Amino acid sequence: MHLDYYAELNGEQYRAVTTIDGPILIIAGAGSGKTRVITFRMAYMLEKGIPQSQILALTFTNKAAREMEERVKELTGRKLQNLTVSTFHAFGVRILRQDIERLGWRSNFSIYDETDRNQLIKETSREIGLAPESLDVYAVGNLFSNVKTGRWQWGITANVQYKELYEEYQKGLKIYNAVDFDDLITLPIQLFREFPEVLAAYRERYKYIMVDEFQDTSIQQYEFMHLLADKNVAVVGDDDQSIYSWRGANYENIRMFERDFPAVVEIRLEQNYRSTETILAAANGVISHNTNRKDKSLWSGNGSGKPIEIYMPENEADEADFIAESIQGICMEEKRSYDDFGVLMRTNTQGRAIEEAFLEANIPYMISGGSSFFEKKEIKDIISYLRVCANHDDDINLLRIINTPRRGIGRKTVEEINNVAKLLDCPLWTAMNVIVQAKRDLLDDDTLFADIDDELVKHRELLALPEHAFDIPLPELNIGTLQEMYDFIELITTQRAVLLGGKGLAKKVRALVDKIHYDEYLISEYQKNEKAARFKFLNIEHLLNSIETWENNPDNFDPSLFNWLNRITLLSRDDMEDDSFRGKVNLMTIHASKGLEFPVVFIPGAEEGIIPHARSLEEGEENVEEERRLFYVAITRARNKLFISSCRQRKRMQAVCECEPSRFLDEIPQQLVEYHEPQGTVDDQKMLAILSNMKLNLGNKQ
Repeated sequence: MHLDYYAELNGEQYRAVTTIDGPILIIAGAGSGKTRVITFRMAYMLEKGIPQSQILALTFTNKAAREMEERVKELTGRKLQNLTVSTFHAFGVRILRQDIERLGWRSNFSIYDETDRNQLIKETSREIGLAPESLDVYAVGNLFSNVKTGRWQWGITANVQYKELYEEYQKGLKIYNAVDFDDLITLPIQLFREFPEVLAAYRERYKYIMVDEFQDTSIQQYEFMHLLADKNVAVVGDDDQSIYSWRGANYENIRMFERDFPAVVEIRLEQNYRSTETILAAANGVISHNTNRKDKSLWSGNGSGKPIEIYMPENEADEADFIAESIQGICMEEKRSYDDFGVLMRTNTQGRAIEEAFLEANIPYMISGGSSFFEKKEIKDIISYLRVCANHDDDINLLRIINTPRRGIGRKTVEEINNVAKLLDCPLWTAMNVIVQAKRDLLDDDTLFADIDDELVKHRELLALPEHAFDIPLPELNIGTLQEMYDFIELITTQRAVLLGGKGLAKKVRALVDKIHYDEYLISEYQKNEKAARFKFLNIEHLLNSIETWENNPDNFDPSLFNWLNRITLLSRDDMEDDSFRGKVNLMTIHASKGLEFPVVFIPGAEEGIIPHARSLEEGEENVEEERRLFYVAITRARNKLFISSCRQRKRMQAVCECEPSRFLDEIPQQLVEYHEPQGTVDDQKMLAILSNMKLNLGNKQ
């Protein structure tokens, strides 16, 4: 398929797409079509005969990566199975799956999320004699992340009292054959440094590299890219939209790129295709007050549009009512769907009053950024038990449950089991069986040992190992630990037989939860917060009820454990949420709105102490500049209409405090602003008209 690039792109976009050799810095203002440029650029390279396997495009979200890949396929009419469009972290996983054994892990490592990380920190603290309840585990986890990624140093910005805990945490990751999120960048860098042949292989393959949202890259991600890149590297970004310094983003990477690639060609995309001239003029007026930036001025051909409307409600309840009433009025007058609206908050705590107003007004809404039900620790624990019962050889899930709830199989024992597994090149389950079999004279249960014998015969045949291969050095474990291992094997063996036979899966899973005393475990974990323990057990109840509903569905002809596990694997994929915002108002933080756009945007809480945030006011002008970039991002999410509200008073803790309007409001050119009063309450007749209009709009979209 031949594309007419000149007709499809404006002048600067065309230049960015067709300049494919050498280092290129593309400064892409908000709404200037950067995704279009990246996808057309890949299509152009393919048209020029560059093999798809030589192209690597890196971005920050799975959604953005999928969108880019699909658009390139549409443009070229090709399947492109060898094209690599990936997030930084997913590409790191790909590298580690291939070569992590060089660093001492096994290739089937698990990736710990924040919940798993915090649990390991708790467990590690117990191992070294620290009381977990004395730690702020969330703060310690952030400290570990900052140390690992090089942002903090022991004794300077990181408290050395946590150094031993950090070192033991690192050992624990290896023992459990796990990596945390930061490792997905730091370990590939370590691989490239320690094994030059690995780096050489990747540099030989990927001759053309592109990086999206370059202003959001951390120092480590920059180093990752710099190691991989030879000379044909294009980075696309906008320093005015750098809003992630708190997670390591470094907008100075743009300057570093110019220094490290002196032959760089700079191309600026300043024509905005999203917003009205008024909205862009407001954004330009605000961001021009930042000093450390590349000078640019967005412009639009979309017409001047409506003024920016600013409302000064008495308090957060009035503010929430104003937002709800305005949405209802605009829906009726302009025949808009609820998903045309974005309410962008600086902090999650602003959402409570707005949610209450939406519930009162029967406005459907979706909060972005909440964790999936299937990512909650208690749900992951129970599902891991079920996965191990279904498949003994699932090392990842076995390691999750081997000492959860705690049963005396601690880190040292897990390390010993790991060593046996490595010597025999077998799963951990087989290694446990070998250890227990060797000590069968101390434990007497002929029924279970028959099952263990079968396991060993099976694996001996699978691995083609001679009899004497099991005459390896075995760990000297005390009788208590050995008994716990034996009991664990018995638990999984008997539960497997129960779960895989007959009907009534939900009832069987409930019995398993009772058998392992998971309720007692939750109470012990949350001794000082009975409410949290009860809430988590209610989540398990919800899981059990959902299993029951699924197996009682008359259309479900095979309600087996295997089918249920396959089903929830698909349900918990992040791409299942793509349609979840349809027909609902989008309520989210400004950070979560990055990359999105809405016809109508509300920015509540434009007050000193909220945006700019109180913390940034204490930490200096550089932090205020990031807050200004955040406000700029919020403004530029709006296509047609922008409402900003600033309360006169706001409740903080138990006190009512006077509020001062955000300094950023004064930075919007006053000729663009109109002060706004809320629309009157929508009566019942109007509400019926709104609901009828919503149904009509949704029907047209389907």
